[in-house]
Amino acid sequence: MNKKNFYYEKYGNKDKTIIILPGWGDNRSTFDFYINALKEKYTIYIFDYPGFGKSIFPKRSLFLNDYANYINNFLKENNIKNPNIICHSFGCRISLLLIAKYRVLVNKLVIIGGAGIRRKNIKRKVKEIKYKILKRLSIFIPKKKKEKYLEKLFNKYASPDYKNISNNMRKTFSNIVNEDLRKYLKYIYCPCILLWGENDYETPLKDGKYMNKKIPNSGLIIIKKGTHFVYLEYPFYIIRIILEFFN
Repeated sequence: MNKKNFYYEKYGNKDKTIIILPGWGDNRSTFDFYINALKEKYTIYIFDYPGFGKSIFPKRSLFLNDYANYINNFLKENNIKNPNIICHSFGCRISLLLIAKYRVLVNKLVIIGGAGIRRKNIKRKVKEIKYKILKRLSIFIPKKKKEKYLEKLFNKYASPDYKNISNNMRKTFSNIVNEDLRKYLKYIYCPCILLWGENDYETPLKDGKYMNKKIPNSGLIIIKKGTHFVYLEYPFYIIRIILEFFN
């Protein structure tokens, strides 16, 4: 993956560094408030993932390792040592690999509604099987009606994230969400705060509690009435927590 596939921006010019890793589909604009609040004390780097913002998606499908490898190389090339990391949702997946697999030295880690726990879900599995069966039955449908039939199936069974990305990114999305990262949690050595919305249905609160149990030096803060995008809903409260934690 080359640099055109991974656009980034830098703010501030201080000794201490913060790496912001957004969620899937987000870009730097969703963290404007945090950048403005932190750039006076820290040097901040934030990334657009391939296919989002200003980053171009490559011609091949990607795996989580591709994302983590790029960030790891970026840190080495720019001589960034012992940074703090703020990550949301998909950004948590990258952070776990960076710390546990790539052995990147991180000062402190803030996880907001982190993704990476893939649990057995009978209801989801039944839904997937049903979709595949109905899709195969399309061979018996006349060509004129086949396209509309497949489109109707897709709209009914595909997740919102899957629907909102281009065809060439869907294989990448499947590669990522099917990877369970629980085995890495015990190797997260740095101090870690988990911030979770009480009503997060994308990465449910039970995932936050599980991470809190498995990450050795971690604490969980539950934000009442918060959703998966709690960092946008309660920015002043969360920035206070982050500043106190980093300081």
